[in-house]
Amino acid sequence: MKIIPEIAAAQDEIQALRRWLHAHPELGFEETQTGDLVAKTLSDYGIEVHRGLGGTGVVGVLRAGTSERSIGLRADMDALPMHELNEFAHRSQYPGKMHACGHDGHMAMLLGAARHLARNRDFDGTIVFIFSPAEEAGNGAKVMVDEGLFEKFPVDAVFGLHNWPGMPVGKFAIRTGPIMGGCGEFKITVEGVDCHAAYPNEGKDPIFAAIQIYNALQGIITRNKSPLELAVISVTQFHAGGIARNVIPGEAVLGGTARAMEPRILDLVESRMRIIVEAVAKAHDCQARIEFNRSVPPTVNTAHETRLAAEVMSSIVGAENVNRDVDPDLGVEDFAFMLQARPGAYANMGNGFGDHRDAGHGSGPCTCHNTSYDFNDEILAIGSTYWVELARKLLNPELR
Repeated sequence: MKIIPEIAAAQDEIQALRRWLHAHPELGFEETQTGDLVAKTLSDYGIEVHRGLGGTGVVGVLRAGTSERSIGLRADMDALPMHELNEFAHRSQYPGKMHACGHDGHMAMLLGAARHLARNRDFDGTIVFIFSPAEEAGNGAKVMVDEGLFEKFPVDAVFGLHNWPGMPVGKFAIRTGPIMGGCGEFKITVEGVDCHAAYPNEGKDPIFAAIQIYNALQGIITRNKSPLELAVISVTQFHAGGIARNVIPGEAVLGGTARAMEPRILDLVESRMRIIVEAVAKAHDCQARIEFNRSVPPTVNTAHETRLAAEVMSSIVGAENVNRDVDPDLGVEDFAFMLQARPGAYANMGNGFGDHRDAGHGSGPCTCHNTSYDFNDEILAIGSTYWVELARKLLNPELR
């Protein structure tokens, strides 16, 4: 493995940043302390700092040479509204808030790369370090783009990186085309007529109708699209009735999410859902309406940038440790909005299997969005090296 020696020597400094961030998690659009630390660290490195995009977003700009070429490198900033079960020294100091997805590590890796690039400046062009807020629920990347991120800080390409629990340390995964799914969130309201539970014939039961709708929705996945096209519909909420058990209520509400790797499939899912909801409700003498809101588009990597990223990964960990055609994932990522605006690539890197966690970690698995999760500090230098070498490759023509 070819880690940049100066980055390896700075492991303690980068790790200290990561652990401070882990101990002080902040939710989306509330990343004030986080932004303060990121901005101060970049400024201390001699990097031009801009704040305010996306509310709490931070952008660092580093220039060298005379070229007009530019690259954007992005890390997400926010934590999750979860109560951490770990008891080690750098556990969350804020009850109900936790870096359970590794954004603390993502920021630290990018800061580690910024440190090295600012000290060496062995590139020709401009590097834009993008620290985006509210990835988990607020689409902070979209807000930054909508507020003029790439007009104020033009880049030729933009790149994202995420740790991946369950993938061995020293491995990367990437693919051309869709790598993460698109998402639509839905709410289905079924209206009937309430009545005494002993006399259901005197009312119109919205619970019964809602259950039939729930079952019918899965036919979209199994019968309306090719089995080779990835999509899922998950009903995650069902609300009906009150305290009384002898009353059939007048309303039932279903909520959930639909995911697909391609916009046209999500279009199909939404269209079929609207037809099914109305028709099934009517068949049971009820009325229903659906609200379907597109929240995040698929994350789609462009071919040229994916190839360059994979070449950089191979130069660090060896070609045999880079999966260039990883299976797409139906999780969503708001980095998709940046890739809609600019060419680029999003990739995953191995975070290991959890045995890196300090004594006192929770009893759960080391998976993202788990209360026992912790980022693996062993991969900080790998990620920082990747960012540095990627910037150098894109901003030095002789390295392409």
